[in-house]
Amino acid sequence: MPTPDEIWQDADLPTRRLAGLALNPAASLEVLLHLLAQAPLAVRMVLCRDRVLPAAVVDAVIAHPDHRTRSFFARNPHVDPAQRARLLDDPHWFVRAHLAEGPGPDYDGPPLPDDAVVHMINSYEQEHLGGSLYRQFSPGLRRSMPTHPDPKVRAWGVGMWTWLPAETRAALLTDPDDEVRSRAQGHLRSEDPAWVESVLPDRPCHGRTDILMHRALSRAVMDAVLTAPAGPQDRSMIAGNPTLPPDVVRLLAADPDPEIRAEIAGRTDLGPAERRTLAADPVPDVRRAIAHHPDLGPAQRQALATDPDPGVRLAVSVHPAWSEEERAGIDYAVPLDGLFLFRPEPLTPPDPEAVRRDALSTHPMLRRNAARVHTLPADLVARLTVDDDLGVRVLLAQNHPDAPAALLLRSFLEYTGHQRDRLLTRPHFPVAGLAVHADAEDPAVRALAARAPEVPPAAVERLTRDPDPAVRAAFARHRNLPPSRLAELLDDEELGHHAASNPALPAPAIHALVNTCTGSADGE
Repeated sequence: MPTPDEIWQDADLPTRRLAGLALNPAASLEVLLHLLAQAPLAVRMVLCRDRVLPAAVVDAVIAHPDHRTRSFFARNPHVDPAQRARLLDDPHWFVRAHLAEGPGPDYDGPPLPDDAVVHMINSYEQEHLGGSLYRQFSPGLRRSMPTHPDPKVRAWGVGMWTWLPAETRAALLTDPDDEVRSRAQGHLRSEDPAWVESVLPDRPCHGRTDILMHRALSRAVMDAVLTAPAGPQDRSMIAGNPTLPPDVVRLLAADPDPEIRAEIAGRTDLGPAERRTLAADPVPDVRRAIAHHPDLGPAQRQALATDPDPGVRLAVSVHPAWSEEERAGIDYAVPLDGLFLFRPEPLTPPDPEAVRRDALSTHPMLRRNAARVHTLPADLVARLTVDDDLGVRVLLAQNHPDAPAALLLRSFLEYTGHQRDRLLTRPHFPVAGLAVHADAEDPAVRALAARAPEVPPAAVERLTRDPDPAVRAAFARHRNLPPSRLAELLDDEELGHHAASNPALPAPAIHALVNTCTGSADGE
């Protein structure tokens, strides 16, 4: 079965033009229904997956005889999830699997209805319930899962074990359902250092990493990591483990730097085990990891605050034990080239007092933590909107539902990292005034100008010849594109698809394109 990329690569220019027409805001209901019934599979893929659809078209998609067509709609990120949930009991496993997978691993839109998720958990094949289904849970459903009346849902809720209060854990350990009880007992075993030691893999792998970073470690495991690690990152892995005793915390806080380790490694009196230990880590990672440990004592914190490695000083500078005055005395530098991304709402709401304290801190990294909070109060939103740190501003723009228009635009203009384009999807992103960016050096900003209705036709035409393909595509879709250039672009192999989606496409051209539909309903 061809993938969506393969379907699109195999589409010829007439098919791609029809796909563009499927996205055209000027296409009538009749045109959309005709494309759904008659156009090739690539057209139906774009129509069902890449836009909001009128109710009558949704009805026709749900009843469409081709399961691939229905499956594209099952992953549509633009429609109300309740519309996608109409495919909940689709007769074809392929459609159900795509509905459970959702719009994709980066989806952060509205969740599926809670009752739809519960139905999936109870009736879908287990192999279809992995992947991205959890991204479609509402925050309310997530929080209710460990105590949900449905035992299959409670079994999923057990996976939140580390966040659960003691009384909820106790209830799950004595749950009347065998599966729930078994999963809870499995999590309880992972808190027993002896059991953890018995299942620890003896070679580097994901399982070993998870245990060393997160599970309760026996003294024997810690000593083995310190003297004969199985992998080069073992020491840095345990450095973040909250179960470390004070003496191991002190030891790792004083882990030698690379120069010292190289000097020691040159000694001739070392045995093989000692040499493996000394060669194990890029050492600052150990001290950077331990710098966050809650059990660091004052002496270790003071030593790390003057560490020769700037990353270590930065890591310890956000330790919660410092006062603001003490923190200000640390020589740290905050990087501006990080990835400032969306973070889903956490299972446990943050402490409002801690959030306010972070938002008012002089430390940019703590203000960045506050900027990620979806429920940040309006007064703190206003304060952080004009923060002098790029990361604070962009994180607020990415995460707060009421991020103001000016902040969204400024963030897009200044931030060039991953998820930059996500800013364009935020509800308050502005449209007016963007035409001034038509000659910007950054092609992404030039393409931004295509969202402005006031770009002059001559500039629109010029930008369809821009050196950057994304800019050319954006302006091929602009309604101010002169008719002669629009007609020309319909025959362009690269831009014909985009030109056909232009809302200024005249009715005769739309009808001419519709008349080229030669596909069959099943795309064969």
